[in-house]
Amino acid sequence: MVEQLKQGFRQAFGADAAYLFSAPGRTELGGNHTDHQLGRVLAAAVNVDTTAAVALNGSGMVRVLSEGYPLCAIALDDLARHPEETGSTAALIRGILSGITERGGSVPGFDAYVTSRVLPGSGLSSSAAFEVLIGTIANHLSACGLTPLQIAQLGQYAENVYFDKPCGLMDQAACAVGGVITIDFADKDAPRVEHMDLDLVAFGHALCIIDSGADHADLTAEYAAIPGELAAVSRVFGQEYLRQVDEAEFYRRLPEVRKTAGDRAVLRAIHIFEDNRRVTQQVRALKEGNFSRFLELAKASGRSSWMYLQNVVPAGYKEHQDLAVALALAEKLLDGRGAFRVQGGGFAGTIQAFVPLDMLEGFRAGIEHVFGPGNCHVLSIRPEGGILVEEL
Repeated sequence: MVEQLKQGFRQAFGADAAYLFSAPGRTELGGNHTDHQLGRVLAAAVNVDTTAAVALNGSGMVRVLSEGYPLCAIALDDLARHPEETGSTAALIRGILSGITERGGSVPGFDAYVTSRVLPGSGLSSSAAFEVLIGTIANHLSACGLTPLQIAQLGQYAENVYFDKPCGLMDQAACAVGGVITIDFADKDAPRVEHMDLDLVAFGHALCIIDSGADHADLTAEYAAIPGELAAVSRVFGQEYLRQVDEAEFYRRLPEVRKTAGDRAVLRAIHIFEDNRRVTQQVRALKEGNFSRFLELAKASGRSSWMYLQNVVPAGYKEHQDLAVALALAEKLLDGRGAFRVQGGGFAGTIQAFVPLDMLEGFRAGIEHVFGPGNCHVLSIRPEGGILVEEL
């Protein structure tokens, strides 16, 4: 991998790389769509990563070439948002560089050649891994001294403001911090992060990510509808986020909420209230070493996502309900053991399963019989977040 990166950099930029950087993908273990409502989450970095070979170029440009994509070139004296870049890689890079400079950093011109094992649409947050990678590079080269969480916030800023996609901070935080973490977003400017211990092998389970084959392309509106509808519920109570709404008052005024925000918004709010509680219970279960309780809560989160949050099947889809089939097949193969759930944004991409080790080969074979070879990924938790791997 290192030689491939060095060779790719040399071919792209005609010079030798000076640094190697890495940022992991992530998997969400609890709290589905709770982060953008100032809620609680449980997440982990995983052992697939996005990597970059980097060197200073002595210019006022940042040039990033991702394997298989066109070169992105950003002038460091032009970091304002470009509306025509909305939804593009250039928007993410420009937004992160802007955030660094606003925090007092002076980013020098650099070249980066990027390769990724966090495939787009894989449900392992390739975009957050890329954002954290660029943020880690810029932070190091500018000697800005940002913490991993601040780098994560740069990624969220770039995605929200420059890329124009509403998202919470869970993905970027998990990629930036590494290991297993629980995050309470009650204070959106200073989320509280706590590291957790979780040795899946010691509990006799493997973490599997199942690729349904469905693509996230053209589903931005589905994702945006969730925070949009939850905001409509919150506004009934004069609030911006659901975490600020008293749950008992929500149920007392349910007829009014239904009339104002609609029933799907009501159901989605119920999921958020319940999944926030579940994260607290999952954290307690892990601290007590009660893995069976953790699995029960993971399954309950998945049921709630399907029934109430409704982020398994895109609206109007009949012939293609890939995630739903993956969840149904996982339930059949696990036969009452382990756990399975939709993870991340949903609607497409992947599901997650905690599979007993003695069932792993049969489970993988059953999944790949339906979804194809290589679509059941057995992953492990990566302790590091975004890092400088080495200076060359």
